[in-house]
Amino acid sequence: MSLETADSILIDELSQQIGEGAVSTEPQVLLAHSHDFGKIVDLQQPLAVVFAERVEDVQATLRLASAAGVAVVPRGAGTGVSGGAHATARCIVLSLERMNRILEIRPDDEVAVVQPGVVNAVLNNAVAKHGLMYAPDPASYQQSTIGGNVATNAGGLRCAKYGVTTDSVLGLDVVLADGTLISTGRNTFKGVAGYDLTSLLVGSEGTLGVVVSVTVRLRYLSAKTCSIAAVFTDVIQAAAGVMAIARIRVQPAILELLDIGTMRVLDVAYGSDLAARGGAMLLVRTDGHGAEIEANIVRSALENLGAHVSEPDDEEAVRLIEMRRASRGDGQDDKYRVGEDVAVPRSAMVEYMGTLDQIAARNRVMVRIVAHAGDGNLHPTFWVDPEDGAAGVARLDAALEESIRAALEAGGTITGEHGVGTAKRDWLAWEQSAEVLEIQRKIKAIFDPQGILNPGKAIL
Repeated sequence: MSLETADSILIDELSQQIGEGAVSTEPQVLLAHSHDFGKIVDLQQPLAVVFAERVEDVQATLRLASAAGVAVVPRGAGTGVSGGAHATARCIVLSLERMNRILEIRPDDEVAVVQPGVVNAVLNNAVAKHGLMYAPDPASYQQSTIGGNVATNAGGLRCAKYGVTTDSVLGLDVVLADGTLISTGRNTFKGVAGYDLTSLLVGSEGTLGVVVSVTVRLRYLSAKTCSIAAVFTDVIQAAAGVMAIARIRVQPAILELLDIGTMRVLDVAYGSDLAARGGAMLLVRTDGHGAEIEANIVRSALENLGAHVSEPDDEEAVRLIEMRRASRGDGQDDKYRVGEDVAVPRSAMVEYMGTLDQIAARNRVMVRIVAHAGDGNLHPTFWVDPEDGAAGVARLDAALEESIRAALEAGGTITGEHGVGTAKRDWLAWEQSAEVLEIQRKIKAIFDPQGILNPGKAIL
């Protein structure tokens, strides 16, 4: 039997078991679900897209795909930026966006149980009435799904205080490659029985199993928050502000650093005048019953460094944080721009930012930086003029690789929150030893002996 015939039979079986309306081979649907926002090197078209609505749909898809030896690429909203949802050759894209029900909210336990297609913002809106929140808040929180958050161990602006996704996931229901359904973790905040498979699965990018239910820990939604905007002469002074906040032992809920390039992007997008005020900016938010006290302490520390600090109850500071949260960059063609997601120790941030400027100058590219400064997670963006053509792109690639090596030399990591996907896979060996890489391959083989789950992603 030819592969073409076998694939046709597989699609027919999927339609019979899951329903014709849940399986699409329409060209526009295949294209729309063939990639995320990550860099595309070799665009592949899936055989079909399956829109699962029940756990049984996921199990049937994996059983049939496993029997046919066809790869399965799980997908949420497709807002990732590392290629983790890129289709691979001869694959089924398994969309979980229709599995979008909040199954349970237990306010007294501060726990919710959700399907993977629940959008981050929808969950937050649902639990806000109970004075609670789901802490991880990636920039795409209005579109990104909890399943996608789990797949990449997503972070966001509130990471410095509340941690990344793994710090808010208590348990998972997961379908393995052969269709077996397992449950990991617990319903309680504490629990140490057995190996921590939940933490292993969080951040595995769909390479070990398909998440069909997530039990999340909720946090207190503060009735009081205070927002601060502080303008500095340059990023060195702003980074000193980050360390000053740490030394006074205040833990902001949000602590963002914007350089002059990022300020200019916001000016263009929102008609503001940030770049005319200085060369860098810190955006700070405190929360909790002591929010005002902490904000005053922060304000004083930054003023002592010479920053121009917003007044208490200044609504512009609130708007600036939302502008930063909503901004994913300018409209330049991604062919001539690359953004990264490294993290370094906070004490190394100033030196690393200086290194980025040197790398940009050496390769004749431009750079701008925004950072989740509270935890040392930086998002530098390099770009060139499109008129530079292929030569400019080559310089861009060289600058990018230099920046990754420099982050590792500073004691950092190749990805703080976006995941490895396909975009960072070749750099894993720069950060992890051969022994660690081999252990990861062995773990993958246990969960997915045929290698059908999101192949070519996350590990080497």
